[in-house]
Amino acid sequence: MLQKPERGALPIPQAEREMCGSHDGETQALTASQEMAPSRLLQERPEEDLGAVREEGATEPSLTPKGARALAAKTLARRRACRRLDRTVAELVQFLLLKDRKKSPITRSEMVKYVIGDLKDLFPEIIARAAEHLRYVFGFELKQLDRKHHTYILINKLKPIEDEEEALRGDGPRLGLLMMILGLIYMKGNSAREAQVWAMLRRLGVRPSKYHFLFGYPKRLIMEDFVQLRYLNYRRVPHTNPPECEFSWGPRSNLETSKMKVLGFVAKLHKKEPQHWPVQYREALADEADRARAGASVRARASTHLW
Repeated sequence: MLQKPERGALPIPQAEREMCGSHDGETQALTASQEMAPSRLLQERPEEDLGAVREEGATEPSLTPKGARALAAKTLARRRACRRLDRTVAELVQFLLLKDRKKSPITRSEMVKYVIGDLKDLFPEIIARAAEHLRYVFGFELKQLDRKHHTYILINKLKPIEDEEEALRGDGPRLGLLMMILGLIYMKGNSAREAQVWAMLRRLGVRPSKYHFLFGYPKRLIMEDFVQLRYLNYRRVPHTNPPECEFSWGPRSNLETSKMKVLGFVAKLHKKEPQHWPVQYREALADEADRARAGASVRARASTHLW
């Protein structure tokens, strides 16, 4: 069975007003279990909330032309800031993974010098979000070794997959990547265009056609391993010009995990409850009921054969 992300202390970003010079802020960012801003890994735009539906009758307040221009400028600036913050978090994740290959402690000064730069005042938030991505997607926990010298290490936190016959047994990063793709597919209505999958990889700081030390060549991993092992289906979308292709869940994913488990994975990334997406939640409940009925039917037939 595909592994769900384990429960535990979740990182929390600090408010922008907190200064990164405080090691207490860094510690809290890595150890607090309160709510934090939702992950944007499955989102195509920073402001997009997957599955969210605007309430009926909701209207935008009227604005003067000058006010509308000011609001548009403010919104654009906020989006740019969000995109830059997202990019910095993704770059920090890759930097931490690369440094971990040497199994030597990683210092805060290295992170600021090589990745964070002039965003150092947002260090607590950036490192908290990076820790979240490392935990859920790659199966590593970021631990602070020394508060005085601000040193960190990565610890592999993924447990082995239960079934010894699983093709991805013990491969935490590949399993995390597969769960991300399954989540994207489910939240997009049970199919996701190929371009959407590659865009998600780029938000993770992973280039589809470029070698990655954890995944090899990600596009090859997805197109060959995940598709050939029947975790994913890949087909051309009819009546598209230019031609487009899409991914959907393969039969192996339907056997080894469920819509409710994947929705739970997505909900953890966004720091929300599964009910936040009512359409997907109702579909997952129906899927659970179907699975329960199928299981009861199999057990009934088995007991009949025994007698």
